[in-house]
Amino acid sequence: MLEAQREAVAAACRRLAAAGLVAGTSGNVSAREGEHVAITPTGGELAKLSAADISVVRLDGEHVDGRLAPTSEIALHLGVYHRYGAGAVVHTHAPMGTALSLVLDELPCVHYEMLALGGTVRVARYVTFGTPELAETVLEALEGRSAALMANHGTIAFAHDLTEAVRRAELLEWACTLYWRAAQIGAPRTLDETQREAVVSAALARGYGSTKAVEEEDRS
Repeated sequence: MLEAQREAVAAACRRLAAAGLVAGTSGNVSAREGEHVAITPTGGELAKLSAADISVVRLDGEHVDGRLAPTSEIALHLGVYHRYGAGAVVHTHAPMGTALSLVLDELPCVHYEMLALGGTVRVARYVTFGTPELAETVLEALEGRSAALMANHGTIAFAHDLTEAVRRAELLEWACTLYWRAAQIGAPRTLDETQREAVVSAALARGYGSTKAVEEEDRS
């Protein structure tokens, strides 16, 4: 059941582990197909997961396939699917994002690529892992955003598909690293609302982020 999604989730975990965004059993990943979700198991070492290790649950949380129980953060993943209609969710304990979650109330928009995350990134208050209360506070932090930091815990990102959700998780860690490096020198400049709106207009006008064939007349 959901064989393609289970393989994709396992591959995403291995990629995140290779990039240093997850280590050991910390973090979890899921991908949705209709009314079912392929999700990492509790206690699984993410760098070594295979498709056979991935659990399948219904959107109501019922376990329907897989030999291992789903992650303890299942309420968080299912909450994102229910509230935001996501196609995939990535939760990490990425080192720089987690470090900034210890000291910031929000990560300012310091680079225009952060607009893919919604701009400034909120920090959800600390709540014990695996609880409905944690899921609710993180869902609130995600309002109008596609990523958040989780105080004293980690990061979360979601998207319409798993490839983009992983990319946003990586982008968030990159932005956190960029902010931290700049803060060692001085107060980082941030993009104001007018500047952010200009970036959106330019991206739409130029098709930024998508491939575009060169017209014959442009080659001459």
